[in-house]
Amino acid sequence: MKERKCKICSANFKPVYSTTQMVCSVTCSVVYKNKLNDKAWAKKKKDMKEKLLTVQELMKTAQIVFNKYIRLRDAGKKCISCGQVPKKENAGHYFSAGTHTAVRYDEMNVHLQCEHCNTYLSGNLIEYRKGLLSKIGYDEYALLEAKANDTRKFTKEELFDIIKIYKEKINEIKNKK
Repeated sequence: MKERKCKICSANFKPVYSTTQMVCSVTCSVVYKNKLNDKAWAKKKKDMKEKLLTVQELMKTAQIVFNKYIRLRDAGKKCISCGQVPKKENAGHYFSAGTHTAVRYDEMNVHLQCEHCNTYLSGNLIEYRKGLLSKIGYDEYALLEAKANDTRKFTKEELFDIIKIYKEKINEIKNKK
């Protein structure tokens, strides 16, 4: 049999018991088994924690991930409302996330805004509308407005999907840089 490297202590050894032997000694075997058990427990624990999350907790997480994506997507652009380069970037919703749940995670509804417009001017919606119309056009705006008036309840599975999708999009943007 070929010589191998121990998965625990990195020592070279010749397998004695079988071709699938991964470790050099009984001591390393015990450590290796415990390591595998720890990994299995960590995965099981993560799955159990995910099952315990409420829809509200998942919506909060999804919103954080989605907003991060919007800030990365629009990085380097100016505030959609005032046209200034933001000192602090926010992901500003034209139709509010709390009231208009159908467009809460809609990329057409959320754009880069400065902290001043988003927080202190309550979204600066008159100027936001002008910027939104010039960015997406009237036809897309009309579709967004119609969609905003729908009521939407998200399931846990949908929220897990939203989180996964936007984490992937964030990684794509970061890998391009």
